[in-house]
Amino acid sequence: MRRYCFSLLVLLPATVLADSDDLNRVLRQTPAFSGFEICYGGGCAGVAKAAFDEVGWSPIRQLFQSPSIDAAQERVRISQAIGMMEQAIGRQTGTSEDRAGTFVDVRYKNQLDCNDEAANTKTYLKLLQQAGYLQFHDIIDTKTRGFFLNGWPHTTAAIQEKQGGQRYAVDAWFYDNGQPAVVVPLEQWKRGWKPEDSPAR
Repeated sequence: MRRYCFSLLVLLPATVLADSDDLNRVLRQTPAFSGFEICYGGGCAGVAKAAFDEVGWSPIRQLFQSPSIDAAQERVRISQAIGMMEQAIGRQTGTSEDRAGTFVDVRYKNQLDCNDEAANTKTYLKLLQQAGYLQFHDIIDTKTRGFFLNGWPHTTAAIQEKQGGQRYAVDAWFYDNGQPAVVVPLEQWKRGWKPEDSPAR
């Protein structure tokens, strides 16, 4: 059976205590470039402060230096930007060792599960929106699949095209820290889709 992100306490190391209040707070935050919160540790068991300075934001600005020509190009840029933002923030928060998936070797400290990834990705999307880079998409609520019926529950950030309403998962859980996020139609994602080359488990 294919396994997905799952962060109930019974399957996490004893030192990890998921915090739904912190997770919800990070999901609802209005981030500023000068400061915002990042989840890690599984279910937002840990929360770190982070910020973007000129050096950290410069690669993202360069990526969007010309307006996206259409929604498809904007999604490609979103995917790349999430990876760049993860790299910059990982160096600040100690999450740069995060590996794909949830069930990994304990030597990788500050591992993120899908709930952490979804909350952080939504924060990064809000910053892209504040910078004026989301011309063709709106940010929507995080989405979950699984519910024990066809695999472990798994959660992702999501966006919706302004024209036509097509929704997309923006999922950074499938690859190591700093890799581009997966942006795939939400209905496809809900059916259990996973990149063939993803080591996530």
